[in-house]
Amino acid sequence: MKAVIIEDEYVAAENLKRQIKAVDATVDVIAVLQSVEESVEWFSENAAPDVAFIDIHLADGDAFLIFEKIEIRCPLIFTTSYDEYALKAFEVNSIDYLLKPINKKNLEKALNKLKYFSFKNNNEELVSQIVGSIRETKGTFKKHFLIPYKDKLIPLSADEIAYIRTEYKMADVFCLDGRRFLVDSSLDELSRQLDPAVFFRANRQYIVSHRAIVDLTVWFGGKLAVNLSVKTPERIIVSRARTGEFKEWMRCNG
Repeated sequence: MKAVIIEDEYVAAENLKRQIKAVDATVDVIAVLQSVEESVEWFSENAAPDVAFIDIHLADGDAFLIFEKIEIRCPLIFTTSYDEYALKAFEVNSIDYLLKPINKKNLEKALNKLKYFSFKNNNEELVSQIVGSIRETKGTFKKHFLIPYKDKLIPLSADEIAYIRTEYKMADVFCLDGRRFLVDSSLDELSRQLDPAVFFRANRQYIVSHRAIVDLTVWFGGKLAVNLSVKTPERIIVSRARTGEFKEWMRCNG
């Protein structure tokens, strides 16, 4: 079985490749694509694989832009940190929707669907399976952290976080009450750990909490500036490519 992975994070792609091999050694990952542009080019020039694993947030926009430019004629398995796109994924031939961090059990179920599931548009059974899978997985998001601070460990609830900002390879966590902690985790790692109904990856530098958002400012070039209830070192800008997604997240999680 030939597979393609569309994922802009190298470590995440390598981890997924290892997980796939561990579940089914017959799966051959023939390409790892990192962007919308690269994916469109690859699928235009190559025969369709047996399956494509697709992360939604890519370096140059969300993965759904791929389907606006080219038809992909193979089953799709979405791998993402966000649960709000499940039905949209189903509209573009998705047979499963796996929330990160991906576990072996759910990956094995997804691969089994390739063998036994008869793929049809508007199939209510599939929608039910996808939504059920999301509900099972959603409870795994972290609600509490232990933050090393000097010679102590500080308990921190996810509810207390206003935003998170990258600081080299570490992350600065800013709280609603003004406290600030430096943690030894990347923004990608934290994005996978936090509940996507509450936290949004605004750009490559910031994750923002819904609880901290006061309002939005329409910015030049179709972008949005996010105004929080706490001070930030600079404006937090949501790119034009993600403004629609961000507005939908605001509406759905208000």
